[in-house]
Amino acid sequence: MMWKHKINRILRKIAIPQLMYIVSGGMAVVFLAEYFMPELGLSGILALDMSRVMQGEIWRLVTFVFMPSSYSLLWLFFGIYFNILLGNGLERELGSDRFTLYYLTGMLGAIAAALLTGWGTNLYLNLSLFFAFALYYPDFEVLVFMILPVKVKYLAILDAVLYGWGFITGSGSDRMAIALSLINLILFFGPSGLKHLKQQASYWKTRRNFRKNYRR
Repeated sequence: MMWKHKINRILRKIAIPQLMYIVSGGMAVVFLAEYFMPELGLSGILALDMSRVMQGEIWRLVTFVFMPSSYSLLWLFFGIYFNILLGNGLERELGSDRFTLYYLTGMLGAIAAALLTGWGTNLYLNLSLFFAFALYYPDFEVLVFMILPVKVKYLAILDAVLYGWGFITGSGSDRMAIALSLINLILFFGPSGLKHLKQQASYWKTRRNFRKNYRR
């Protein structure tokens, strides 16, 4: 079909290979600038402050993705490592074009939330990468505190509970930020993600029944 070919051509044009290396590299640059040249106030220049965007500082609509996840060197290192790990895994599964579209959709969601709340963050955008990665690689193990091996699916469940609670108990602004910043996850993985979760639940139920019957 012609429309499918047109969409594929558009996706190929917007594809940014190894996108998360670029984003993570930007985070590292901002962190180093804040550490060695705090007088620049680079974070304040790049953050998604919609009042400043309305005054013409439109670069903030893009540069907010480079805001560091932490200003602790240790946690920044883990954050960058994890972002690259997630990005590479998703790019491998989706391809550079669809992964770029996924990330851009998340950015638009974060911007939409900022239009309603006045301020935007890349926190939930990066979280959407984690949830998507958990759908593809539920049994992938990460070392928590470099010691304890934990499967990604359990960390994803914990995060979902924590942010679900934040959505329930948070302010209207918090709810908007969470819901809109995760819109890419819903659009890309809504039906397939639920199907995958049902398959996983069925698998674990069958496994439990087998163990129970085997012990008898």
